Amino acid sequence: MVAISGFIMTITAVPVFQAMAVWTVALQAQFGWNATQLGFALSFTRVEGSISGPLAGYLVDRMGTRFMVFTGLLILTAGLLLFSQVQNLWMFYLAYFIMSIGQGQAGWITVMTLINEWFVRHRGLAMGLAMMGMGVGGLVLVPLIAWLINPDADRLGWRGTAAILAAVVFVSALVLPKLIRNKPEDLGEHPDGDYPERPNRPGRQADSATGSEQEAGLTIRQALRTQAFWCISLGHGLGSMVVLAIMAHLGLLLRDAGYGVQTTGWVITVQTAVSIVFQLFGGWIGDRMPTNVALFVFTAIQGLGVVFLTVGDDVVYFYVFAVLFGIGFGGRTPLTTAIRGDYFGRASFGKILGASMVPMNILLLIAGPLAGFMRDELGDYDMAFLLLAGLNTLGAVFFLIARRPKLPGLAPAQAPG
Repeated sequence: MVAISGFIMTITAVPVFQAMAVWTVALQAQFGWNATQLGFALSFTRVEGSISGPLAGYLVDRMGTRFMVFTGLLILTAGLLLFSQVQNLWMFYLAYFIMSIGQGQAGWITVMTLINEWFVRHRGLAMGLAMMGMGVGGLVLVPLIAWLINPDADRLGWRGTAAILAAVVFVSALVLPKLIRNKPEDLGEHPDGDYPERPNRPGRQADSATGSEQEAGLTIRQALRTQAFWCISLGHGLGSMVVLAIMAHLGLLLRDAGYGVQTTGWVITVQTAVSIVFQLFGGWIGDRMPTNVALFVFTAIQGLGVVFLTVGDDVVYFYVFAVLFGIGFGGRTPLTTAIRGDYFGRASFGKILGASMVPMNILLLIAGPLAGFMRDELGDYDMAFLLLAGLNTLGAVFFLIARRPKLPGLAPAQAPG
């Protein structure tokens, strides 16, 4: 289930989000759109997320992961096909909106709910491994997409590349749902491979913890009344604003500094490679120390990396950014989801995760256009990224002050984490 989850996130998130930095360079070369116009594309994905996030959370809890992956990948296929035929700005926005609906339905909320069903004690590590799988996919796909769509070379081009991605996603929609099992109980198993009828197996926790952890959890109404829900949502949103802005504008920033799209691809490759290592490390450390403290540390490191984008135009600063940002982004990525499982349990995880997307996406809505507008008005990205780095640090503080709620039916000694 972890391997399948990593592959699903690769084919949904990489073309829509991670590759945005190279798509924008090719689109600007052909159509001449400015940074503000291109930045709006990812904002439309956040509008979609605010609308469909709670719905996706509700549907994945009710219909299961298999249904969500199948329908989401079909929608993403349609969006990629439309993207390959874009002729003007409104078609670009519509294509990206449809791609985002498919990505949102099949991607993060859905597969994280799947992993949350299969793991309790090893939740952070499992989510880290799935994210690492996505990182490996991005490590290969982003430089490949950059090479194929490079506007300065006569290769496949961005239209042909989008069409090939659509074909890969369509085949995945036919195959992957057949491999998915929504929860371990469907196979007569239990989270983490524990078996209540054999509580004294070596290396396993006692039956009492396993059984109660399985059923413990807050309802969506209970979660909305906790301080932790709002602190985690705001921390995640503020920390992700800079991620979204970089996805949309990193290629344009490097072009302003005199570098081509292939350099953007290599900077993203370094960032992704570092992220892969720290996605695994972040998940591992999140199972061994307070998750909110680990999130504070990694989110602060991510913000420090962003500051290096404003230091100068020498390529070494961009690679320092890539390393620091990879450490912070990689470490925090599995933990932003694992902390919701730790704090709110299994009972309504999908609904809670979906509802938390609303305040988060309201913040993300302004990130891309804000960075583009400040670039067009001030002549560079320095003030935009310094502002976003400051908001990122505020998000780290929100993670730190999040207080763990008491899960019903779970004794203090049995609390996960």
